[in-house]
Amino acid sequence: MKEKIYGTNVLVTGASSGIGKATASIFAENGYTVYAISRHIEEKEYSLGKGKIIQLQADVTDRVSLEELKKRIDNLSIIIHAAGFGIAGSAEDVSAEEAERQIKVNYLGPVLVDNIFLPLLRQHRRSLVIFISSIAGRIPIPFQSHYSSSKYALEAYAECLGMEGKPFGIHTVLLEPGDTKTDFTRSRKKIIPENSSYRRAAEKAISRMEADERNGKSPETVAKAALKAASSSHPPVRKPIGFGYSLLMLLPRILPQKIIERILIKLY
Repeated sequence: MKEKIYGTNVLVTGASSGIGKATASIFAENGYTVYAISRHIEEKEYSLGKGKIIQLQADVTDRVSLEELKKRIDNLSIIIHAAGFGIAGSAEDVSAEEAERQIKVNYLGPVLVDNIFLPLLRQHRRSLVIFISSIAGRIPIPFQSHYSSSKYALEAYAECLGMEGKPFGIHTVLLEPGDTKTDFTRSRKKIIPENSSYRRAAEKAISRMEADERNGKSPETVAKAALKAASSSHPPVRKPIGFGYSLLMLLPRILPQKIIERILIKLY
C-alpha cells in the first residue's frame, strides 16, 4: 500500500449517513482504517476496498461518550468532522435554547472531539483535521441565521487551530459545500410558528433551499475533496466545493455588502 502523507487511521464523525458516510467509505476504499462514529450506527467492523471501517457509537456533544471511544482507539492521524444538522427559521423565532443546540452540535462538537483526540494526532510528525463547513460559513443565508452562525464560528476555530497546530505538524482544511443531496434536508428542524410575522417569507426561503438541495451535488463530491486534501502535503486552508461556489465566494471581495444582501434577499 502506498504510504499515506498523514498516516492511515481516520476518525469520521456523523458517519451514519450523508457526507460522513460517503467520506468514511471513500477513505476505506483507498486503504485507510476508518473509525466511523455516530450516535445511531450499528457497531461492526468490515473490510472495504483496500481498507476497513470500524463503526462505533459515540455522541460528539457528550464528553463521557467520547472518552469511552478514545479507550478503543490507540492510533489516530486524521480527524474529519462531518457531524451536524440544520435549523431553519427567522432569527427572531428561533429560541435561544434551539440556537444553543445548533451551536453545540455544529461548533462545540468538533471542539470537544479535538479536545480529546488531538493528543493522538500530535504523536505523529504530520496529521490532518478536516472540517465539513458550508458556503453558509462565509455567506450568511436568510432564515438559516443560526446554522450560518455555527459555521462562521467553526471556520474561525479551524483557522486558529491550523496556526496553533503548525509547530506540531497539524494541518487543517475547511471544505465548503453548497447545495448537497443528503438526508440533511429531511432532518432539518424548521421553526415557523403559525402566528409568526416572518411565516410567509420563511416558508418561501426554506422551500427554495430544500429544492436546491434535492437537486444538489452528491455527498461523494465532498468525500472526494476530503480524500484529495488528505493526499496533499500542502492542503488548502479552505476549499469551496464546485466551480460555481468558488466563484460565489469571490463576491464578498468585489461587491459592496449592500449589493450582496440584495442578491441573497432576491434568492431567498
